[in-house]
Amino acid sequence: MQAETIFSIANTLALVSWLLLAILPRFRVTRAVVLTGTVPLLLSAAYLVIIVMFFGTSEGSFSSLAGVMQLFTNPWTVLAGWLHYLAFDLFVGAWEVRDAEKHGVPHLLVIPCLFFTFMLGPIGYLMYVAIRGVVKLRGKNAEAAI
Repeated sequence: MQAETIFSIANTLALVSWLLLAILPRFRVTRAVVLTGTVPLLLSAAYLVIIVMFFGTSEGSFSSLAGVMQLFTNPWTVLAGWLHYLAFDLFVGAWEVRDAEKHGVPHLLVIPCLFFTFMLGPIGYLMYVAIRGVVKLRGKNAEAAI
């Protein structure tokens, strides 16, 4: 299989998963396939296969920025890096949805966090943690006022 084909399949799988998290978080398929971590696990397995097959085939290293830039001149290494992002960002997005449900964070507040986690990873995570903190603080303030 070509790197471009794997890239397209992985992107489609990730995009569908993100849409399910945002639009249908309580849907049976979302719970069974995305929230359980199955899709990030599949992406991680593809990452593992590519790393095993192609690790060491490109020049460069992780010891300097120039070395990392050189690593990512090989399409297979770039694909591995992309799968790494897809798997981890989706894992975090699924965690956000599960955690929001556990802590009573309204899903409408989670949706922007999911978008930013999808597009800008750590920024979406920070956004979610901040929103969860505000929701919990307001809950404690409401309890104290009673």
